[in-house]
Amino acid sequence: FSSMAAAASSASSVHDFTVKDASGKDVDLSTYKGKVLLIVNVASQCGLTNSNYTELAQLYEKYKDQGFEILAFPCNQFGGQEPGTNEEIVQFACTRFKAEYPIFDKTFGLQL
Repeated sequence: FSSMAAAASSASSVHDFTVKDASGKDVDLSTYKGKVLLIVNVASQCGLTNSNYTELAQLYEKYKDQGFEILAFPCNQFGGQEPGTNEEIVQFACTRFKAEYPIFDKTFGLQL
């Protein structure tokens, strides 16, 4: 985690980061320069999951052609509400909620 903290302290923009997608491939966030980004933690067992995923899908559908992008980062940090694997998370979001936006590698929270 110390290398992540060092990278974060030297970054001047979200576009300076490279992250893993749900399949483990590197994604350079500079790919999203010029777009409006909504970066959000998601969890499949949160009490707000149904409304949140539904609203995210609606937002994305409405604005995706206008330079809007949602970057979803599953997180198990908050009460263990995302216990699934990356494959299970993507299957859940894409099948049940028709998520078309990118879903990234599950995060466990940065501890400094």
